[in-house]
Amino acid sequence: MKILHDTRLMFIRNMQHTLRSPVFVFVSMFQPLMYLILFMPLLNGLGGVPGLPAGKTVDVFIPGLLVLQALFGTAFVGFSLIDDIRTGVIERFLVTPVNRSAILLGRVLRDAIILLFQCILITLVAIPFGLSINIYGFLLSLLLYALIGITMASLSYGFALIYKIEDPLAPTLNTIALPVSLLSGIILPLALAPVWLQDISKINPFSYAVYATRALFAGSFSSIDIAEGFVVIGVLAILVFLWGLNSLKKMAS
Repeated sequence: MKILHDTRLMFIRNMQHTLRSPVFVFVSMFQPLMYLILFMPLLNGLGGVPGLPAGKTVDVFIPGLLVLQALFGTAFVGFSLIDDIRTGVIERFLVTPVNRSAILLGRVLRDAIILLFQCILITLVAIPFGLSINIYGFLLSLLLYALIGITMASLSYGFALIYKIEDPLAPTLNTIALPVSLLSGIILPLALAPVWLQDISKINPFSYAVYATRALFAGSFSSIDIAEGFVVIGVLAILVFLWGLNSLKKMAS
């Protein structure tokens, strides 16, 4: 199929561009590693409170930390697209026979692959801190992190295509990413939150992802949280990607 061929070409082109400056792949891991090394030890004294079983704080914290990486690690990829818009790269693609969907899909797949590489590295670093994982659950959780990455990357590219300049992009993305991360129970379980905050979190799709990844890490495959997480994030990823694609088509017209 043409879309698969074009997507492969766009993916290779964007991955080659990233590999020319691989340092940025590791720089974006600085924040979660600081949370792991400097913040997680503070939670050890909270073992036994709701949502944080004694002796298992790291098992609860790391899945949420990886969701945080998925959110913020792909939220600002739109800046690279703005650079391509400014230099005329996107316009040249738009006048070629390349499939419009492939232009965006090649980018978000590149971002998802890089994100998965980062998640694996962070998980490996967390093992000496006492992390215990179910290997099959972890592999499934990678798919969920990839869906989150596709969602945030598509959102970032969509706004980049609308704004076409850097100044409003970061404030817009921070305005979206910060509240949804705080309402996801990423750092501390929502079981510690007041009832009204727990109720608000139910409309936040990423809170379902956090519950799902924690169940996967624990190997609780019968948990309804896993199905809910994949359905909610899967649907969101499709909707946001289509929105970003619509922004690209508007630019083409």
